[in-house]
Amino acid sequence: MVSSAELQRFLDIATEAALAGGAVLQQYWGKLSDIQEKGRPGDLVTEADKASEAAVLTVIQRHFSDHAILAEESGRAGSADQPLLWAIDPLDGTTNYAHQYPACAVSVGLLIDGIPSVGAIFDPVHNDLYRAAKGLGATRNRRPIQVSSTATLSDSLLVTGFAYDRRETIDNNYAEFCHLTHLTQGVRRGGSAAIDLAHVASGRLDGYWERGLSPWDLAAGVVLVEEAGGCVSAYDEGPFEIESGRILATNGHLQTALSQALAGVKPLERFAPA
Repeated sequence: MVSSAELQRFLDIATEAALAGGAVLQQYWGKLSDIQEKGRPGDLVTEADKASEAAVLTVIQRHFSDHAILAEESGRAGSADQPLLWAIDPLDGTTNYAHQYPACAVSVGLLIDGIPSVGAIFDPVHNDLYRAAKGLGATRNRRPIQVSSTATLSDSLLVTGFAYDRRETIDNNYAEFCHLTHLTQGVRRGGSAAIDLAHVASGRLDGYWERGLSPWDLAAGVVLVEEAGGCVSAYDEGPFEIESGRILATNGHLQTALSQALAGVKPLERFAPA
């Protein structure tokens, strides 16, 4: 059992790490010279990703040398039996960042026994710092935040995204995007899962769903939404499993309605892989 005092310490270190990575991203903004694809079209990595991750890892490892780490660029380190796992995305929204589109973040989350328990997300473009830990609430720039009160899909503004394998699978979220666009006041595609979840937590958006994600995309944002009074689950409202890569996160009022809307969607055959 982790005490509130321990969670607060973890949160403070997560914050230090996220800010360190964010400072690197601010330095590289608009000055990139090395942009590469990691495999699939659009899956980019830059020198900013790598430098930000190095800064984040330096902070985490200085304070917690025995903790396990799962980082997007360098992979997993530490014992598989360690119950404390840091899930780190040094630049969530690399494509946005490379184009200087202002939707990106450093995401530093801590899983305890597989459960997202601490999170810090820093938006280096707008200098927005989101923080949360189990039982300690959620904040934006040190002020409490909470999810929206929107109660119907017809009044809602949602957000989603499209995974890098969207050209290779019929399960690409295109049909869901179109369907929900007709049922709501709009569906945005932000390009950063961390920012999307932070905006749900702060009430700027009412709900979010996506597939094809990694633990480092979700760990910090899940804690934010839950601590801000929202709900996080699988698409079918079953328990959220971070390894599934799928998430349904809303203000709570829309969880069932959004789940049911997604369940009734059939893929768009015209976008099926050849």
